[in-house]
Amino acid sequence: MGNNSGWCVWITGLPGSGKSTIALTLLQILSRKGVRAQILSSDALRKVMTPNPKYSLEERNNVYATLVFIAKLLTENGVNTIIDATGNLRQYRETARKQIPRFMEAYIKCSIEICIKRETKRGKTFHAPEKIYERALRGEAPTVPGIGVPYEEPLHPEVTVDSSTQTPEECAQKIFKKILEQFYA
Repeated sequence: MGNNSGWCVWITGLPGSGKSTIALTLLQILSRKGVRAQILSSDALRKVMTPNPKYSLEERNNVYATLVFIAKLLTENGVNTIIDATGNLRQYRETARKQIPRFMEAYIKCSIEICIKRETKRGKTFHAPEKIYERALRGEAPTVPGIGVPYEEPLHPEVTVDSSTQTPEECAQKIFKKILEQFYA
């Protein structure tokens, strides 16, 4: 692998915390600096793997195992990878950390209350399901992280940003700075 291997940044946080927007903003920053990267979205992957998702633990385990496998392959082939995924259980992110040598975790901190407000107002969901909190609060979607199933915050992320007090650009810039320190210093 050596210098030819790519790096991987897992952008994690509650649904509605701004992961996809920050991932896209980070990709633009990297592109302006001449650094190529690929975004791997769990929501996009889920549409291929499970067109009618149930969001069961077994389904989540399969989706995240596949996501980590793809990220590992990409980095082994020199492709810098940004994982855009809630990864509600720490074990998913820790599996990536163990399997991908040049790995870092970026935690998008945001209260559930703000995530719910954002989710009800957002027009573009990228690949995410729509109105998940609304459905969860009505009891129609019992497996939404932070409501029906736990979201386990990272214990030791390499970088934490607060999307409730910082713009997506500020969050992405902070993650970019950490990428430079960790992978290019």
